Amino acid sequence: MEIIKGAASALYGPSALGGVINLVSRRPASEPQGELLLNATSRNGQDVTGYVASPISETLSASVTAGYDRQSRQDLNDDGWADMPGFERFTVRPRLFWDGADGSKALLTFGAMAEQRDGGTMPGAAAPDGQPFVQAQRSRRYDLGLTAETPLEGIGTLHLRASGVTQSHRHRFGETQENDRHRTGLAEASIGGEAGATTWLAGVAIQADDYRSKAYSAFDYSYTVPSLFFQGEQKVADRLTLAGSARWDGHSDYGSRVSPRLSALYKPGPWTIRASLGRGFYAPTPFVEEIEANGFSRLVPYAKLKAEVADSASIDFGYVHGPLEANVSLFASNIDNAVQLQTVDSSHVTLINAAGLTKTRGAEVLIRYRWDAVTLTGSYVHVDAREPDPDAAGRRTVPLTPRDSAGLVAMWEKHGRGRIGIEAYYTGRQSLDDNPYRTRSRPYVQLGAMGELVLGKVSLFVNAENLLNVRQTKFDPLLLRSRAPTGAWTVDAWAPTDGFVLNGGVRFRFGGE
Repeated sequence: MEIIKGAASALYGPSALGGVINLVSRRPASEPQGELLLNATSRNGQDVTGYVASPISETLSASVTAGYDRQSRQDLNDDGWADMPGFERFTVRPRLFWDGADGSKALLTFGAMAEQRDGGTMPGAAAPDGQPFVQAQRSRRYDLGLTAETPLEGIGTLHLRASGVTQSHRHRFGETQENDRHRTGLAEASIGGEAGATTWLAGVAIQADDYRSKAYSAFDYSYTVPSLFFQGEQKVADRLTLAGSARWDGHSDYGSRVSPRLSALYKPGPWTIRASLGRGFYAPTPFVEEIEANGFSRLVPYAKLKAEVADSASIDFGYVHGPLEANVSLFASNIDNAVQLQTVDSSHVTLINAAGLTKTRGAEVLIRYRWDAVTLTGSYVHVDAREPDPDAAGRRTVPLTPRDSAGLVAMWEKHGRGRIGIEAYYTGRQSLDDNPYRTRSRPYVQLGAMGELVLGKVSLFVNAENLLNVRQTKFDPLLLRSRAPTGAWTVDAWAPTDGFVLNGGVRFRFGGE
């Protein structure tokens, strides 16, 4: 897994305002192998996941991952509302790998997912207005992806990437039915190479995003975005590397946009110092969090929104000496034209662009110490995030953003034998919006423990989460006295709603070494 912080849009597209997480596919080994994982929880949840992989020929290999997951609805405080929605999900993902003799390689993958999710009032129960209110969603998702690369003699490497996703949903919010279909696609070609101390990459891409709602066609949209991008990295000294990138996007609705990024990496002795600046943009859609959770029935059609534009900067200090590793990060971002939800009246909301900048400033500290088979990791994050208030004059703290959070993890691990770990996490106060019970959340601490015993090709594991049984409904009701303008019957979750959960299971490994 690769994590890129900040506005990473120069290579990863206009929507990568907060950064990018790249997941790397697991390639089959030279011998057939497989895994089977069985898991169950104390909240009546079960999971089954299987993985098989095998070479087919000298150049071809394949793998299949499939899973079944379920969770029963749980009402933990007996108010008639599901604190934990129930769901049933099936997934399957076959992959085909090709490795050529000249260093060329390719991956073709297909994925399918079917899920039924049920929440809202429990069977036989009613919302505060005396009527049952079911929240349900039937989802189907299919995707196809291709990545390939081949060396070009005397030039570098050609990279190809393409993907397509189609999703359909059947939502139910009480008596309201909302069906929709969402399709996205990407095609990209790039060439990268090295020339002395210089590394470079240049490419073209096109993206498409198309959404259709059967009941609320006023919120349909369709975007196409052709793009050009370039990245260069220059090692100017033994300890100093400079990098720059730029991306041009020709958005079908928001015109031409340029997203640059600059960074510098300096490594004096045991220290690593990295500084970066970046800009990105995001074409708004109606899917802010509240609308995704409650549907379109309360959303008033709005005028065309401006594109969000984010400027971000960060500087990271890293230090490694023997068993000690320490990192300190300072970061800041300004988002112009951030999309906000605004209350129209007691039964309707709309979307607007914020009348000013959304500003985030923060710092993160990570310290890790390794002693034999034991690893201790401590972390602390401080965030000051403020935005224009969409329903009043002035500015406010961004809701549901802890100002302070911290964690401490201790792990003992021996390869081939097992591992034992304990963890503690602190979440500080959060500003709350549209909550009649409080304007700021309470801070809370979560404790957890885990253990795994390896017996050859069989592993037994157990995991205990939230040992203190912290649950939001122990402090305040989850249900509102009357339905919110968004259509919600509950306040926002600012603490766990599932309380203490114990899960355990067994993992079987087949074949391989």
